[in-house]
Amino acid sequence: MLRVFQNDLFEEKHFVVTLELVPGREHLGRAVDAVMGISRDAFADGRVSAVSITDNPGGNPSLSPDVIGHDIFDLGMDVIVHFTCRDMNRVGMESRALQLARMGMKNILALNGDYSGQGFGGQGAPVFDLDSVQLQIMLGLLSERLQAAGDPDSFFAGCAVSPFKRTEAECFAQYAKLCRKVAAGAQFIITQLGYDARKFHELIRIMRHLCIPVPVLGSVYLLNPRVAAIMHSGKVPGAVVTDALLARIQKEWRDKKDGRRLAIERAARLAAVLKGLGYKGIHIGGIHGRYDTVGRILDRLARIEDQWESFLDDFDFPQPEGFYAFSEEVDDSSAGPGFCVGPPRVHQQERLLYGALSRAHDLFFSHDHPLAPWFRRLAAHLDGHLGRKLLTDLVEDPAKQFILDCRKCGDCAIQHVAFICPESQCPKHIRNGACGGSLNGRCEVHPERYCIWFRAYKRLSGVGRIQEMVRGCVPPRMWELNQTSSWLNFHLGRDHQSVSNEIAMRCRAGSCRL
Repeated sequence: MLRVFQNDLFEEKHFVVTLELVPGREHLGRAVDAVMGISRDAFADGRVSAVSITDNPGGNPSLSPDVIGHDIFDLGMDVIVHFTCRDMNRVGMESRALQLARMGMKNILALNGDYSGQGFGGQGAPVFDLDSVQLQIMLGLLSERLQAAGDPDSFFAGCAVSPFKRTEAECFAQYAKLCRKVAAGAQFIITQLGYDARKFHELIRIMRHLCIPVPVLGSVYLLNPRVAAIMHSGKVPGAVVTDALLARIQKEWRDKKDGRRLAIERAARLAAVLKGLGYKGIHIGGIHGRYDTVGRILDRLARIEDQWESFLDDFDFPQPEGFYAFSEEVDDSSAGPGFCVGPPRVHQQERLLYGALSRAHDLFFSHDHPLAPWFRRLAAHLDGHLGRKLLTDLVEDPAKQFILDCRKCGDCAIQHVAFICPESQCPKHIRNGACGGSLNGRCEVHPERYCIWFRAYKRLSGVGRIQEMVRGCVPPRMWELNQTSSWLNFHLGRDHQSVSNEIAMRCRAGSCRL
């Protein structure tokens, strides 16, 4: 079995290079030939540890990363398969994971995935049955099964993080989610794309502060004006190209030859900065057609890497009024991140609603409350058909629909998201933290409203309880409880808080403190 990527990642002095490739929408033709040709040349070059293959990028259909990844794997090139939660339920995802194990491809980048795009006959139905934290746990449990069956190689799963958020709430949500991903088993990290060296440094400092010993690769992209404009518009969730950077790139590319030369130089300089900051490697994207551009980037990197500090000003593209977790004036490696330093800014309505729901939850839905045995006996008494119908139709459903826009999942998770419903309010139904797609606090899918994790941070910061966004991992929704009473399910031990305790115990995120 090939373990080039894994071995290189943990070799102390090796600076790892991975290369992201995007399959086209056809099973044959120029796009497939280009991906295979780049992979052959990368293998022959010897400086690339693995190529990663995207999984229906943008939510639109493309050639499966599993099949083209296997063809590349047969060349001798190690492969990282992107594995998203968008297109399959947990049954399909487990089956796909077993298929990848059978094919020998066990390097996985576990992602929530972009929202569903256009397919046959229109937009595809988004699934998001698991989130990326739960996917990490699933891969960990499957690894134990593989080893018990005699397979010596486990899945080697990694995760993504987007450190280039503008608001304090989004930054905290990204780092909190990273805590959970690593606690759930993530063994490497790849960043989203940005051009702010201070933000890249912030991620390294956050990881040191949290004692996260996981290797991290920084994303480097060969930017041209077309792609830069797309990223600038927010159409690549999580990637950031500011007004100033877009203007500079458009100016540089007035002459295409100069533009390409300067794009290669920018990529090499960013790689040098990342190496100097302490990143374990780089993840190169934006390579299409031929491999020679990668070779030129790596050749240039080898010549300039010792000059990395002189390139920091080349990556000074902050977002307007952007938040930074560490003060620029205080260069103290022991200083902690500055979350919740100022007075909390939360609307009075949000504060009152959170307070009321929190008190009600502590009273009625705590297994440790003195009245819990009495509630359990009452729930057992009401669990017959008539009692259950009276409870749900007259009390539970009207109240939860009015306050929470409840969808009657029967396995309530509002207590994990500051009493905001992830089923009705998040289009990806994420129970373990924010995806990377929010922009200025707004939802990737519905930009007219705020991301629920942005709102959760605001609520929790107002009462000094932001650690709740880091503590533990939330098991997946139990679909067998759909359209039943979540109140009865809680008190009778039928929901995820009782039944899925093994999954919750797999996550050690309680040790993370931001």
